[in-house]
Amino acid sequence: MNTKPKILLIYTGGTIGMIQDVETDALKPLDFNHLKSHVPEVNRLNVNLESVAFEKPIDSSNIQIDVIQRLGEIIADNYEQKDGFVILHGTDTMSYTASALSFMLEGLKKPVILTGSQLPIGVTRTDGKENLITAIEIAAAQKSVGKQIHEVCIYFENQLMRGNRTHKYSAEHFDAFKSPNYPVLAKAGVHINYDLAAINVSKSRSFMLRTSLNNNIAVLSLFPGISAFALKGFENMEGLKGLIIHSFGSGNIPDSKHISKTLNVLLAKGVIIYNVTQCNSGFVDRRAYATNKDLLKSDIVDGADITLEAAIMKMMYVLGLNLSLKESQYHLAQNLRGEISNDN
Repeated sequence: MNTKPKILLIYTGGTIGMIQDVETDALKPLDFNHLKSHVPEVNRLNVNLESVAFEKPIDSSNIQIDVIQRLGEIIADNYEQKDGFVILHGTDTMSYTASALSFMLEGLKKPVILTGSQLPIGVTRTDGKENLITAIEIAAAQKSVGKQIHEVCIYFENQLMRGNRTHKYSAEHFDAFKSPNYPVLAKAGVHINYDLAAINVSKSRSFMLRTSLNNNIAVLSLFPGISAFALKGFENMEGLKGLIIHSFGSGNIPDSKHISKTLNVLLAKGVIIYNVTQCNSGFVDRRAYATNKDLLKSDIVDGADITLEAAIMKMMYVLGLNLSLKESQYHLAQNLRGEISNDN
């Protein structure tokens, strides 16, 4: 018997969940119990759709670790009963949430699709309807046609992207997200065309939710002329466990005595340092120029082609595993969920 896919729609907040009040024209949150009356096209999808909404919608700029953990718990609680999940989320921090969930949902064998919109779903020119409808359709794609997604993705403006490869690059264009270092997984036009070679193959291990995220980390974004005064604060951060250094080009760290001093002080304290490029595309490879030879052979971990968003959430995840220093450094360097390329 061919039963309809069971999809759980989770609304956290964001522009996509807003409609106009017919009397005042003011925007107000959509009642997701009446979603089909506002988006009647959903009725034509061959799915059993259930929804759960956060009691108080959360603007994505206010997303905190506990919200991401709650999302993971909702998915875990419904994992056996549902065939796929669609999360409606504000765009500003969507890449962070998608990245975090990709690490937290270990052994994931079902689609988790995040989407949102630049315009509220209740206004005339909204991009929200198409994003919502196609995200549900992708989440419901059947294994029999070889299109089942086994990872956390973002669907936006006709493109399905691996969540931990994305970056929000535009605050106003409908195609707000890019995947600079990895192909899109599917493109939606008249048909949805999947790049099956790019989609993650499900691992054999069983599904497990890991909610421990250690956010005792900091980001040091380098710039020409950075002073010893600015760096001193990082040396004195109590409880700092990890530092992401947002470096130039292919991971270049200036040949500066005060930068070297700060990084060596932190390394001596057992702080894990993760080197991530400021460039939107390309790899970290400090051997290419080696501007700071004193740090070339240090225990700094190079982040390959990882995005800053994924690097931040990956470091929180790895630190939350409570591994040894060497094990943590090893895990940061490995491709855990498709977040870095293996050919660097």
